Amino acid sequence: MNTTSARQTRTTGILGSRWMQLFLGLICMMAISSPQYVWTLFTKPLMTQLGVSLTQVQITFSIFIVLQTFLSPLQGYLIETFGPKLLLAVGAIMTGLSWVLASSADTLISVYVTYGLLGGVGTGIIYVGIIGLMVAWFPDRRGMAAGVVAAGYGMGAVLSTFPVTISIAKLGYQPTLLHFGLIFGAIAFLAALGMKRPPDDWMADYIARTKKTQGLSSGQMLKTPVFWLMFAMMTMMSTSGLMVISQMASFSRDFGIAGATIFGMGALPLALTIDRFTNGLTRPFFGWVSDRIGRERTMLIAFGLEAIAMTLWLLTRDNTLLFVLLSGLVFFGWGEIFSLFPSTLTDTFGEKHATTNYGFLYMAQGIGSIFGGPLSAHLHEISGSWLPVFAVVISLDALTALLAIAVLKPTREKYLRANASIEGRPRAGESIPDGFKRRSF
Repeated sequence: MNTTSARQTRTTGILGSRWMQLFLGLICMMAISSPQYVWTLFTKPLMTQLGVSLTQVQITFSIFIVLQTFLSPLQGYLIETFGPKLLLAVGAIMTGLSWVLASSADTLISVYVTYGLLGGVGTGIIYVGIIGLMVAWFPDRRGMAAGVVAAGYGMGAVLSTFPVTISIAKLGYQPTLLHFGLIFGAIAFLAALGMKRPPDDWMADYIARTKKTQGLSSGQMLKTPVFWLMFAMMTMMSTSGLMVISQMASFSRDFGIAGATIFGMGALPLALTIDRFTNGLTRPFFGWVSDRIGRERTMLIAFGLEAIAMTLWLLTRDNTLLFVLLSGLVFFGWGEIFSLFPSTLTDTFGEKHATTNYGFLYMAQGIGSIFGGPLSAHLHEISGSWLPVFAVVISLDALTALLAIAVLKPTREKYLRANASIEGRPRAGESIPDGFKRRSF
């Protein structure tokens, strides 16, 4: 064992080992996933209880995602400054409290504040913090590691969809929010207490060999066209997936699916359960694929799959079995954005500010929630049909797949070549960030 490896072994211990960190990050992400992924089950009860429209209720979802994403650069900076344990524990408490307090909310504004604002801030702290930690702990398996913990967020609601559905039917949505809020908050809090960042010299030999070191600050990154191209692409893909997440209960009712059963189970909760599984599975799978064939080629395959799956889903919407099965394929073609984009971003701009940098890119999810939530509901209301909504998101999927291979790939290669050409020749008073150094993908 060389000196660096020995030092790393002594420093990290059991809780600090990267596989234990991966496990704790996975548990933490699973615990805070339900506020986003079972939201659609609460829309109808809230509309009935508060006497409001679908568009008004869906504003809650947009507030949740916007706060989850738009504050993530600040949250990432605080985590990098003060360490992950405290911030992640606070995020867990806020996430649990969002459901507990929403259980007694009796106005639309109070739902916005509790479920939307408090929940969005809490889950945002955990999400960006865990992703940032994993890309630092696993510089050699970045796509895989980001995919595994992102899978926890996408797949966590597999365990809660049927219990929440049954609880709403038997007890009502308010006791359901109270009980599950306490459970989710406690699990996330306990897992957060074990999280820590890697030592300063973590895998220094590997990083030096591959030149995946240091990197650009967020201010430098925001001046590059390649970042804004990735931001636009993530916004378009987020719009597609968040439309389905937020509106699925509504359009499944219009398609005649919500009240149907398959093998004695409700078609909608069954579809949602399958969706959570495939939405989680796709993240480490495509992350692993991208580690081997390249990020942009993987994006072309995955985003193209999403466009095809959405089209088939729409065309066979009157077949309950196909609706349930294809819903899983739709999420398998969407959820990988949460492993492909952070790994591509860190590949391009380096590891040093990975958490804060991803916080800026993650804001695209917030914009996507506005398009996929209230605006898509409004388009449905003014057109009287879900067909225009599906046409828009399918077009966005196909366009993003083409942009990945035709624009992002050459743009990113040009950026890396240009900055490799100035390696060792810093501008006056400025050192060249190590993230500029040429490396192979």
